[in-house]
Amino acid sequence: MQVVSKTYSAAERAYREVKERILTGALPGGELISENEIAAEIGTSRTPVREAFLRLETEGWMRLYPKRGALVVPVPSHEAEHVTHARYVVETGAVRALTESDRIALVPRLRESIDRQRALAAAGDLDEFAVVDADFHREYVVAADNPLLTGFYDSLRERQRRMNTVALHRGEIHTDRIIEQHTGIADLIEAGDTEGFATALARHLMTVHGVRLRGL
Repeated sequence: MQVVSKTYSAAERAYREVKERILTGALPGGELISENEIAAEIGTSRTPVREAFLRLETEGWMRLYPKRGALVVPVPSHEAEHVTHARYVVETGAVRALTESDRIALVPRLRESIDRQRALAAAGDLDEFAVVDADFHREYVVAADNPLLTGFYDSLRERQRRMNTVALHRGEIHTDRIIEQHTGIADLIEAGDTEGFATALARHLMTVHGVRLRGL
């Protein structure tokens, strides 16, 4: 049996904690933080935090500056456009691949997600709303039963979540409008209207992220 060292466990915990703060905007883009600061906050030594920072730099979430600290990389100006376009391609392709039986099984899950979104919006829980928002769209990608599409879509998830959370906290988008658009999307999926879905999805993504999808 493999023994997992305490150092590795602490590094993993530090990695998850710092990454979660980046995704929720608790550590905003452009902020310079230190190993000592994070180590004190999560109750660990500097070594696990240093390992976590190196991992986050490799993934593109941070830039490390010796003796100065770690810079949380802001969302690049082009990233919203690229992520949004990639999502549009995957999501429309997934919905076109759905069979009638797929839709029958899927729609109740979409309705349940919308109910959850309403509850979170009423409670003012924007961080969890952003998670459930992302899960709503993932439901119909998964329903298409194409592991390659799902895997690629999941690779966008963290960037999508960060974009949503930052926009929600800045008041750039409103939960009631998102819920209204999600309801329309669910209705179109239930009706099997793939062209209507594509149009509604494009409008939704452009509204939420303030980008223009090329070719649309």
